[in-house]
Amino acid sequence: MPDPRPIAVQVTVTVTALVYPEPEAGGFSAAVPALPGCYTEGETLDEVRDNLKEAAEAWLAAAHDHSAGAPRKEGAA
Repeated sequence: MPDPRPIAVQVTVTVTALVYPEPEAGGFSAAVPALPGCYTEGETLDEVRDNLKEAAEAWLAAAHDHSAGAPRKEGAA
């Protein structure tokens, strides 16, 4: 079997985030349950939304980089 050729594929993903008001500190904190350890915060909901997008993109990029060096299981797509 010849060596595989890596190609880049851009996809759009929608994830659900949980946003929590932070009355004592002000603003909001947020987490993406589907991406363990993906957390952020912001002063406004718009800022939290922007920060969540950035945090999720960074989480997915790190997961990709980590898996790129891992050996693949036989039969994995």
